[in-house]
Amino acid sequence: MRPEDWHFIDDLDAFLARAGDFLRSRPALHTVPLTVTEGLRTRGSGYYGSEAPYFGVLESEGTIRAAYFRTPPYPLNVTPLTPEEADSLAAHLAGLGRPVPGVIGERTTIDALARSWEECTGATATLHQRQRLYRLSTLTVPQPVPEGQPRVAGEADREQLVRWYGEFMEAIGESGAERAEGWADSRISYGGTTFWEDADGTPVAMAGVTPMVAGQIRVAPVYTPAHLRGRGYAGAVTAEVSRAALAAGAAEVLLFTDLANPTSNALYQRIGYRAVADFGLYDFTA
Repeated sequence: MRPEDWHFIDDLDAFLARAGDFLRSRPALHTVPLTVTEGLRTRGSGYYGSEAPYFGVLESEGTIRAAYFRTPPYPLNVTPLTPEEADSLAAHLAGLGRPVPGVIGERTTIDALARSWEECTGATATLHQRQRLYRLSTLTVPQPVPEGQPRVAGEADREQLVRWYGEFMEAIGESGAERAEGWADSRISYGGTTFWEDADGTPVAMAGVTPMVAGQIRVAPVYTPAHLRGRGYAGAVTAEVSRAALAAGAAEVLLFTDLANPTSNALYQRIGYRAVADFGLYDFTA
């Protein structure tokens, strides 16, 4: 596999024309590129960052075998690769001369790419987060169900969504609060966030879902304010959005967890989610 087998693309439509069928061929493993490119298509590049996104594909004998994308300032996202493909991608990216602050992807892929990037550039790669991708099997509502009921968030809830998204991003130690308003507007536009309300009608937790693309919907984010945790709200609202995704016709309902959080991993498994693959995030420093 040669670096020149990778092809840089700076136009979303051109990327989807070339890689769309490949991405849809494995909707679970490709859930992030599927949902991000759908967001770019419907909301525009400004939804993810101030800089223009870029993309790339690996093509061998007329067949697309892998793809990557980056929406600055966020890290590179890459589909699963063999070690040889990871080597060639590192050389390709180094040749582009564009900054690569890190990489997100399937764990064996990014382990190999991190080593190759260090060899190509002299940078240091540090594992920042270990994640696990889950797929819903048989939905089980956690018992006992807390008092209250679910409600899809609407325009009147915009301020609450903006505030909670900012709190969620802060809680997981990531930047992104600056795009909270765009996130809220997007989710309101398709009913993509559900609250769990207590018996008095006060929102106590939320769970979001991505739009359905290639038959898959991903649950994200799930958030309960710190002072309300441990009361079953997260499980109840996650079960509700999972049920709604199945009712909407999703063939696969997915979610990612941080493996450093045993509580959430145990909760999602009680609801019926089963492991698909491990993912991770590396930071690259010069």
